[in-house]
Amino acid sequence: MKQIECVIFDWAGTTVDYGCFAPVAAFIESFDAIGVPVSAAETRAYMGLTKIEEIRALFAIEHVGAAFKAKYGRDFNEEDVQGRYKDFQQILYNTLEQYADPLPGLVETVGKLRAKGIKIGSTTGYTRKMMDIVIPAAEKRGYKVDNCVTSDNLPGGRPNPYMIYQNMIDLAVPSVDYVVKCGDTIADIREGVNAKVKSVGIILGSNEMGLTLEETNALSAEELKQRMADVRRRMLDAGADAVLDSILDLPNYIEQLNEQLNKQA
Repeated sequence: MKQIECVIFDWAGTTVDYGCFAPVAAFIESFDAIGVPVSAAETRAYMGLTKIEEIRALFAIEHVGAAFKAKYGRDFNEEDVQGRYKDFQQILYNTLEQYADPLPGLVETVGKLRAKGIKIGSTTGYTRKMMDIVIPAAEKRGYKVDNCVTSDNLPGGRPNPYMIYQNMIDLAVPSVDYVVKCGDTIADIREGVNAKVKSVGIILGSNEMGLTLEETNALSAEELKQRMADVRRRMLDAGADAVLDSILDLPNYIEQLNEQLNKQA
């Protein structure tokens, strides 16, 4: 019987750090330090890329480049990019452990997947050094993966498929047909699409929603429905095979995939 053998999760906004706030805060602070502000919405638009690539993308925003030139009398260059990246990393290292709480229902969901023999892989826009903080902090809180791949020694990060393929190698998964990639950003969705695995978006707790758990719970039913619909549309437009309301919906979705795999057989 054919079945899904591996689920590859993103980290911040998918499994830990509800709303994906750790990197947002660090990007904003690092740009504020040079007097060239970026907004939370702008940082979220590029979330899921490697962090150095996101800094390049933020500098490339027209008003950001213009503000830098107005302040410093020249265009930004790679030295400026590296400077913000160095600052960003230091800010993040100081705060990452605070943002390692698993999303509601995650630990239980992973338990259900493991009971079905499913391996738990992961990819991330963080570097290995950053993950050396996040992984043990998450484990203390009950979430443990079988594998974590960063883009440090690969040809590139998201939306390239390399981190997914490295997970498949490390976990001995023989076919993309048996892999589900779950994430909370548009870059996550495109990573899954490019790897030719099932690419699944998760709405609640996501970077795309951009809300804390308290803010989410405070929304009216109608407002929550509208915001979730907006996120679902963006993820589907990016090529998602499915967009789930919550991580809690994943085991049932995988059961559906298993039924489809065996009908095809």
